[in-house]
Amino acid sequence: MNLAEKFDTLKDRLKAMDRIVIAFSGGVDSSFLLKAATLSGLSEIFAVTGISDSLPEEECRSAEKLAASLNVRHEKVATEEMKNSSYTSNPPNRCYHCKKELFGKLKEIARQEKFPYILDGTNADDAHDWRPGRQAAAEEGVTSPLLEAGLTKKEIRKLSQKLGLPTWDKPATPCLSSRFPYGQEITSQALDRVHSAELFIGKLGVSELRVRKEGETARIEILPDEFPVLTDRTTSKKIADYLKTLGFRHVTLDLQGFRSGSANELLQDKKK
Repeated sequence: MNLAEKFDTLKDRLKAMDRIVIAFSGGVDSSFLLKAATLSGLSEIFAVTGISDSLPEEECRSAEKLAASLNVRHEKVATEEMKNSSYTSNPPNRCYHCKKELFGKLKEIARQEKFPYILDGTNADDAHDWRPGRQAAAEEGVTSPLLEAGLTKKEIRKLSQKLGLPTWDKPATPCLSSRFPYGQEITSQALDRVHSAELFIGKLGVSELRVRKEGETARIEILPDEFPVLTDRTTSKKIADYLKTLGFRHVTLDLQGFRSGSANELLQDKKK
């Protein structure tokens, strides 16, 4: 199918569902799904955003703003994965425990309000990646219409741009817990340190950024072309000084540059 046909297939599938709850993070995929739903003639759409220490506050505000701009009912629900040691111990399947908690909350909302479908923004590319959360989606009966329509991330961005969505070129924004190597405990304080570090560095003008917390070391990942933004002597000192006030003893720039999912590299090496 071409892109237009895929989009029509998605809208037809959504229309047939009639009343839906969408797991809405405000990212590229869930924002596009929400927009597509508004164009599909459904009876009712309910966007729900899971709130926890691993979600930056600005992401929550962005989700609220977008839902309001689409005139869609939107609510926030507090998730409690931080109370689950199977999550905070940070095993390789950490995302399973997070999604299990979120989808469990959405399932209860859907039951109470008699919504027959719960949707998430999983796309066709995700089927080829390490996604422990997919197991939780299957267990809780969550439907992934973007995946069913065969829409890739690139195609979703292209359609989002045509539809005028502000998220069309938004960088990937995985939860803050993804900044920790597997096996390192996740705490609210550590999440806050990582978030503060990324807010500080992000204001310096880098387009892609991760601050990986590895023990007492902050490992900064940015695009190689943007290294000069941070390596100026005055700027690098400001960064190091600030991150040390957050509790980091060592501050490093990863010379391999930004790459999504770098926490999985050690797992892949062990499998070889």
